[in-house]
Amino acid sequence: MHLVAELWQLLVGGLTLLLAVFTAGHVVLNKRDSRAAVAWVGLILLAPIVGAVLYMLFGVNRIRRRAAEYRAFRRTTSGIFELPSGLDRHAPLPGEVQHLGSLARLVGQLAGRSLLEGNAVTPLLNGDEAYPVMLDAIARAETSVALSTYIFDNDGAGHLFMDALEAAAARGVAVRVLVDAVGARYSWPPIIRALARRGVRVARFGRTLLPWRMPYMNLRNHRKLLIVDGRLGFTGGMNIRKGHVLGLEPSHPIQDLQFRFDGPVVAHLMRVFAEDWAFTAGEDLADERWFPPLAPAGRVAARGISDGPDEHFDTARFTLLGALACAESAVTIVTPYFVPDSGLITALGVAALRGVSVDILLPQVNNQALVQWACTAQLWQVLQRGCRVWYTPPPFDHTKLMVADGVWTLVGSTNWDARSLRLNFEFDVECYDVDLASRLQDVVARKLARARRVTLHEVDSRRLSVRLRDGIARLAAPYL
Repeated sequence: MHLVAELWQLLVGGLTLLLAVFTAGHVVLNKRDSRAAVAWVGLILLAPIVGAVLYMLFGVNRIRRRAAEYRAFRRTTSGIFELPSGLDRHAPLPGEVQHLGSLARLVGQLAGRSLLEGNAVTPLLNGDEAYPVMLDAIARAETSVALSTYIFDNDGAGHLFMDALEAAAARGVAVRVLVDAVGARYSWPPIIRALARRGVRVARFGRTLLPWRMPYMNLRNHRKLLIVDGRLGFTGGMNIRKGHVLGLEPSHPIQDLQFRFDGPVVAHLMRVFAEDWAFTAGEDLADERWFPPLAPAGRVAARGISDGPDEHFDTARFTLLGALACAESAVTIVTPYFVPDSGLITALGVAALRGVSVDILLPQVNNQALVQWACTAQLWQVLQRGCRVWYTPPPFDHTKLMVADGVWTLVGSTNWDARSLRLNFEFDVECYDVDLASRLQDVVARKLARARRVTLHEVDSRRLSVRLRDGIARLAAPYL
């Protein structure tokens, strides 16, 4: 009996060691981020069985496997979503932005799309301004409505959109709605079934019933797109939920910016939606209901930028790095989640040391405590190099915006954190126009008027217990 027990212990020990070695080897061979690799290997070696199980559930990059399917899909359908002949061409940069020509070339290489001139871009503040315009566009739709959102809450705001979508479908408009499988669960019951019952064709991106696929952790479609008749587009950071309508005094108010686009760049929005829809629902949206001829509507040169764990991996991150490298006078960043990697932190510091005025606006009270703690633990690195950090007061500001040199703007769904820059499917638009940048700087100026500047002394003088808490949260950055 004693011999059997010893053999059993040796067997269990050997299997545990084998599991730890195998799992750690998988981490070393497959993790691109060295910080994440070190963190996972440490956890696996310190807690072999628990660490291995956690890695199998949360750490294995099923995103890459799923993204490989997405890449294969895009290759087989690349001809379906080509833009109309003569539309996708390079726009000349206006004289006042000629010094950003290298940035335009960089983004063109990354995005695989040309810069299109002749666009009109209208900022819409909060749901108070954005929702009425979006709902009116759906009400006026004649041929098609394409809506993609991360969160579509089953609340008062969601019901307004559901009613508008139902009415459009009832009068013969082709309506397609794509909601992320995780975002659909932000309210209960999810609105998906109600939409389907009302005759709206709806699909969930990344839907799975398999627990080991962990939809809550990976492969989120974080894009926010609304395209009406293929001619009018909306994108930005705004989900569909009551909290965005500040005039209703919601219990959890959320500030945000949405943008209306008219002109050729709308085809970039529609193309991204069509690819996501075909991948999710298996239907090709390729006729003139979705891709009509588009005439110039303004003076903004713009380009859609897709980002995700597929062939567009690192597109958003490289765009941010490029903008920081090319800026000559000023960079303004507004983001709700600021947990950048070391490369972005270095680029921010280098820009500031070159004499570029770098302002970073963050919410004073974040809706995700862990992210705020991790953010605070890193702030000294940008403050020490001369970047200015500002805390904006409540309500929570979900705005995603970057302005460089008063001429270049980046708007869309991407946050300055690992989830947006490495895991999510995101969509942004770069714009070259002095007037648009000036309008957005006015929005920033109103935020700054109420903001409080964060100092290096304030960050360094946190209590030891707080610094330890924030430091531990920072260690979780690769998992956030």
